[in-house]
Amino acid sequence: MNAHFFFLSFISIFVAVDAIGVLPIFISLTEGVTEKERTTILKQFILTALLSGVGFVFIGKVIFNYLGITVDDFLIAGGIILFVLAVSDLLFPTKQRRETLPSPGVVPLGMPLIVGPAVLTTSLLCIDSYGIIPTIFSLVLNILIAGLVFHSSNFLMKILGNAGTKAISKLTSLLLAAIGIMMVRKGIIHILEQIKV
Repeated sequence: MNAHFFFLSFISIFVAVDAIGVLPIFISLTEGVTEKERTTILKQFILTALLSGVGFVFIGKVIFNYLGITVDDFLIAGGIILFVLAVSDLLFPTKQRRETLPSPGVVPLGMPLIVGPAVLTTSLLCIDSYGIIPTIFSLVLNILIAGLVFHSSNFLMKILGNAGTKAISKLTSLLLAAIGIMMVRKGIIHILEQIKV
């Protein structure tokens, strides 16, 4: 596995996951639960995120071929989605909270807060740019890191505080916006090159 490709895909997915940005929501959803229940929620979250994320990596291409969608189409559409999501996070700093459900580890934590449109879009695009092996390793590692962040939630919130988590979340949103613009640019340039040929 190419270490450089792994690093690039890891950073792209890391920005899309935004575990620090979701951290306050995790704390809110697990407030008042026992340590055993909290551990169960963490296990549910990791399993859901892994199954949905890795599953989509494998079936996403099949869906593309069936619908006749090209990589350039997805680059442009995915880039626009990432940009809109990033701008939404910047304009509305607190990610929308959903009502606590019987299994918050599955919904909303596993999907769509961690493995949502941004992660799915970024993962598929990373496959074309860096290969499927680096992308899957990056996706799995980022989900595990998110699990570690949530597991250490009380400690991290004491260190970062509300202001710290908001600042980090804004920074990742800016990076996500830049990645979105880059995707649109690449898609348009590639389409224009094909037209010239």
